[in-house]
Amino acid sequence: MKLAYVVSRFPLVTETFILRELNQVADEPDLDVELFTLFPSETATVHPAAQRWMPRVHRGSGRAAMGGMVAWLVRRPVRLAGCFAAVLLAHLRQPDLAARNLLAVAIATGHARGAARLGVCHLHAHYATYPAVCAWVVHRLTGASYSFTAHAHDIYVNSFFLGRLLRDARFVNTISHFNRGYLTAHGDPRGTPIHALRCGVDLDALRFAPRVPPAEGPVHALCVASLQTYKGHRILFEALASERALDRIRLELVGDGPLGAELKSRAAALGLADRVTFHGAQTEQEVARLLGEADLFVLPSIVDPDTAQMEGLPNALIEALAVGAPVVTTRLAGIPELVRDGVTGLLAEPGDPAGLRTALQRTLVDPQGARDRVYAGRLAVEAEFDLRTLGAGMAALLRAQAG
Repeated sequence: MKLAYVVSRFPLVTETFILRELNQVADEPDLDVELFTLFPSETATVHPAAQRWMPRVHRGSGRAAMGGMVAWLVRRPVRLAGCFAAVLLAHLRQPDLAARNLLAVAIATGHARGAARLGVCHLHAHYATYPAVCAWVVHRLTGASYSFTAHAHDIYVNSFFLGRLLRDARFVNTISHFNRGYLTAHGDPRGTPIHALRCGVDLDALRFAPRVPPAEGPVHALCVASLQTYKGHRILFEALASERALDRIRLELVGDGPLGAELKSRAAALGLADRVTFHGAQTEQEVARLLGEADLFVLPSIVDPDTAQMEGLPNALIEALAVGAPVVTTRLAGIPELVRDGVTGLLAEPGDPAGLRTALQRTLVDPQGARDRVYAGRLAVEAEFDLRTLGAGMAALLRAQAG
């Protein structure tokens, strides 16, 4: 069965969860998987697990888009015009989004030619934005069916075309039951099936080494998150700077993003410059090493007040629980489905530095409670986030679309 995955960019250092699923599905002996991308990659970091795809990824280009539009104008002019019109009408109130989505439609016409030539019968897109729009266009032009996985910002921030994508898809997957409820409310409950298969992790590669913060001396805290507003770094800095009981914490940040310079300045202004290390983007192997050395893991996620962007269910939290690090995070979106307050980790309210401070203090002063949560966290990951089980589930969903 010839399938195609559709993503915005590849490789992308922050989307290891997609890469793992892609590799898991592609390893199924009866599934032949192609990879289509829309936009150029913006990273120089390539995870070793992504190397197998580098020579064979089908990248969108202006030349291919022009050829695609000309070809489909001859073969299916009404369908082609309908694709552009539907996307434009859905985004009339957002000119910037309209332009970007129309570009995705143009690129998709080139991918439609490639998909038809390769004999692709089903496409699966990650994110209900440009990749899903691309898969929908290929569906409209070639007749191949499609599905998509929804994550977070793609349904909460930009949902203008979501209803159409839901209606025409063979199935939809999402990463949390929280998201599934939202999508069900936006779709026809009698129509497209909506599943909640999580993002899985390779438990064999994540050695369980339970630990608690030391009673004395430095405490090495790790945060793996892109440097964007909704990850909540500012809240974390404020919590660390306003409580002497947390002076032992040495914070290591993994990730890159638009707030890099601002966050470095903020850390210095709060007197945290010697306690916060910015590692930038790192490979999976380096992240695994840092996870193995961390005394605790913290992710202070919030809802971005300007864009409404927020988490779905962060993969970094799954990995932290898998390796045995005590976890402190926030009560947001699908996070409580994994980090159950007082059971597998500790939760603070989003945007509340005092609550985050309290959770961090509790982790430092109650080692037995932290240890109990560490063991419960690993069991939760084994039960609900095993890559092999979830990958097999996705492969079964895709396989069922044959014919």
